[in-house]
Amino acid sequence: MFSTDWETSPRRYGVVIEKGVRIPVDDGITLYSDIFRPDAPGRFPVILAAHPYNQEAQSTPMIPEGIHVRRAFIESGDYNFYTRRGYVFVIMNIRGTGQSDGKFSNRNPDARTVQDVYEAIEWLARQKWCDGNVGMFGVSYFSVIQKRVAVLKPPSLKAIFALYGWTEGYRDLFYHGGIFAWGFFSAWARNRGPGMRIATDLRAQLGDNAYTSMIEDMRADRELMGVPFLAEVLREPEKPPHPLIVEVLMHRHDDEWHRDRAVDFGADTSIPAYFGADWGMFGFHMAGDLRAFEKWQGPKRMVMGPPIYLDRPVYQYAYESLRWFDHWLKGVDNRMMDEPRVKLFIVGANEWKTADEWPLPETRWTPFYLHQDGWLSEHEFWPDEGGTSYNDSQYERGGAEFVTPPMVETTEICGPIALDLWGSTNADEVLWFASLWLVETDGTKSMLTRGWLRGSQRRLDSEKSKPWQPVHTHEAREPLTPGEIYEFNIEIRPYGIELKPGQRLALKIKSADDETPTNFNEQVSRGHVLRPTASRVTIHHNPDCPSHLLLPITKGNVIGTFFSGGNLPPL
Repeated sequence: MFSTDWETSPRRYGVVIEKGVRIPVDDGITLYSDIFRPDAPGRFPVILAAHPYNQEAQSTPMIPEGIHVRRAFIESGDYNFYTRRGYVFVIMNIRGTGQSDGKFSNRNPDARTVQDVYEAIEWLARQKWCDGNVGMFGVSYFSVIQKRVAVLKPPSLKAIFALYGWTEGYRDLFYHGGIFAWGFFSAWARNRGPGMRIATDLRAQLGDNAYTSMIEDMRADRELMGVPFLAEVLREPEKPPHPLIVEVLMHRHDDEWHRDRAVDFGADTSIPAYFGADWGMFGFHMAGDLRAFEKWQGPKRMVMGPPIYLDRPVYQYAYESLRWFDHWLKGVDNRMMDEPRVKLFIVGANEWKTADEWPLPETRWTPFYLHQDGWLSEHEFWPDEGGTSYNDSQYERGGAEFVTPPMVETTEICGPIALDLWGSTNADEVLWFASLWLVETDGTKSMLTRGWLRGSQRRLDSEKSKPWQPVHTHEAREPLTPGEIYEFNIEIRPYGIELKPGQRLALKIKSADDETPTNFNEQVSRGHVLRPTASRVTIHHNPDCPSHLLLPITKGNVIGTFFSGGNLPPL
């Protein structure tokens, strides 16, 4: 790839393959690696891809196709692409996986695993075919590892290209809004766990009495036992890969256990880093990459693509990452750092826009109020508006829907979204699932994004919350008083879309996520525990309880979208 004033490393080398190279670390174990080098003398920079999955599949030649469960783990990138352009590409199994030695920690990614990768980077930098510069590449788990190793600042690590990688497991993956998300986790454990030699020392760490007591408490939790997979896990908690799930279940609040696994943004994060995801990954990686871009201290870039997860094997972003590595590992002045830091795909317009900041500086967060009869509008409340109620039980997972009038003009929405919801229930707990949908002119609907909140974990973190992005402490549960009205601040994951005249937005509020997924991205955002007991839930929307959705308007919608829809009545 080239332009009038820059080019990426040209394709000029053949490939030498070394399979089964063992990289030593300081506690005596070795990590199984495949090394792909240019077929020429000299020293080259290294790109490392570290992972816990099937090693052979990462480099098996196959035509890419849309993501599905069978191929989801093939995330290392195409070694041929980089090696033919003057890089050594290394694919390495972390400890306890594949043919690497050791045990896979049920706290993974734990400090020992991250330290292993640090030492592997320095070992690679000392090899005769390496020029001393190392980068890292790969998505999902590969990206999760990158972000954590970069915090340790290995001297030879010069840049990471770490798209699609959660940074806080509690909020991004395991407990959306404090609600346990078993769906993706169960599929991951069933499909990937058999290849891992999992350390099952949880009973020894806690002691018999504490361990047994915690298991008994979880078996008494009807939310957990109502999910057949979780009931199976709790019946045989020490059967691999069940310890992976059990330990997460033991930590239902955002405690030190979760924070020890999170990226430490308070450390020196000065290594150049490229982050990103796509709008469809609202239930998994997207939040972590947005957080990483916001908090990273060093040179950084971010891309947010259309809502289609990358093909498997991963080949997208090859040239973008090559240009990144050319700059930071080879010292090529390719003008990359002169360009805007943020690239965003706008759905509907189906084009990219660029910026240097996130959220976008032109954003106007505009309240759209929830009204009687299911309206969602910028218009203030009318007198005597009340509320909307629904039943939530095993037999009836009801909900409420609020829809905007048709857009009068092209309106762009791009950024964080927040729902200020006033609600009550006749129970001591409520689960909120709030989703945003696009309504076409013919009435067909497609889901854009979603937010979650466990009512008893509604307490805000006043230091971290922003008007457009509520952040909860998730440190304890505070049961609700039946019948009492509470204000619930719900983060709805960001989105970028251009609405055309005639299109509408719908806000759906339920206490369940029982919609049938239509694609992989929606599937990984589903599968949360539900309330086992029946309840009556009310959403209050009136001048005293002004429930509203804060939408980030970045273009258009200057005079407001009114109930008339902009249509002049006939004479």
